[in-house]
Amino acid sequence: MNRLPSEWRRLYAPTVPGSDATAQADLIDGTQLVDAQGRVRALVLQLGRPADWRALSRLWQGVQLDLAWPAPAIAVSGKDGHQLWFSLAQPVPVAQARALLTALQARYLGDVAAARVDLWPMTDTHAPQGVRHAAMIPAEPDRPEHWSAFVAPDLAPIFNDTPWLDLPPNLEGQAELLARLVSISPDEWEVAQAQLGVTTAAPPTPTAAPPEHRPPATPAEPQHSPTGPHTDPRRFLLEVMNNEALEMHLRIEAAKALLPLP
Repeated sequence: MNRLPSEWRRLYAPTVPGSDATAQADLIDGTQLVDAQGRVRALVLQLGRPADWRALSRLWQGVQLDLAWPAPAIAVSGKDGHQLWFSLAQPVPVAQARALLTALQARYLGDVAAARVDLWPMTDTHAPQGVRHAAMIPAEPDRPEHWSAFVAPDLAPIFNDTPWLDLPPNLEGQAELLARLVSISPDEWEVAQAQLGVTTAAPPTPTAAPPEHRPPATPAEPQHSPTGPHTDPRRFLLEVMNNEALEMHLRIEAAKALLPLP
């Protein structure tokens, strides 16, 4: 009997294990990792283009040593990177999940180009509920002999040059890797939020503050004050990115948004 579907649901299904809602299809794809209330139990962070386990291992080890979290699953994407799959015991809103992933990126991968890091779930107006999650692991490859798979920590470094498997992974082996993992408890999640400075509310968007909360503009720093109407989106994003008064995750998101702009 293939244990992988049940282990996948135990760790990553958006409903609490044991509830009737977990009696779903045998396998869960990315669209089923977000529940009807817009909550998730799976948080995924990928470092790629190129893969670099040495850098990502800082985060893998850091969450265990600094935050006392259980180890996340390690995966190769089948394309160009390593992934960390975090499991939560209780689902949280997408905005809250993404805010914490952004904080982890800033803390452990601050010296890595933002364009090389992907965080899931992410907003996508074309996806169901406006949210897109990571693709299922393992999955049919887009290219022949480029399978995604969960891998053991001691094997992760050997996939730096080729972050994929040439053959389909053994499903029982994949289930065994997941069976060793446990979810992050609500208490561990709350402590990490406080330690990383992540609020429980949805993170603010990089827009001008309402008049009653807008800090007064000072002549000394006009170039860093993203207030007032803007008709030039590139200028606005540059101001957000360079504004040291804003939280780091907002500046990182602004830097990402600038990448496709001329």
